[in-house]
Amino acid sequence: MSCQDESGSGSAPLRPLADVIAAHADSLMAIPDVVGVYEGADAHGRPVLKVMLARKSAEAERRLPRQLEGYRVEREVTGPVRPM
Repeated sequence: MSCQDESGSGSAPLRPLADVIAAHADSLMAIPDVVGVYEGADAHGRPVLKVMLARKSAEAERRLPRQLEGYRVEREVTGPVRPM
């Protein structure tokens, strides 16, 4: 499944963010430098899809959507994620 925003810019979410993450996690995780995705909140408490990046990269910036199914996508550079 593609991680392109098929809902169009500025549209209201039609389903819960957890469902959107479940539907698109595989395609988002396939983007180089993406190490995780999770449900977060913006400064106003609105739900956003957070994408964890091992490092900032031009390819990830180019391939990650700004919005997905009505939810804003925020990038967060966390560094590599390793199991404990």
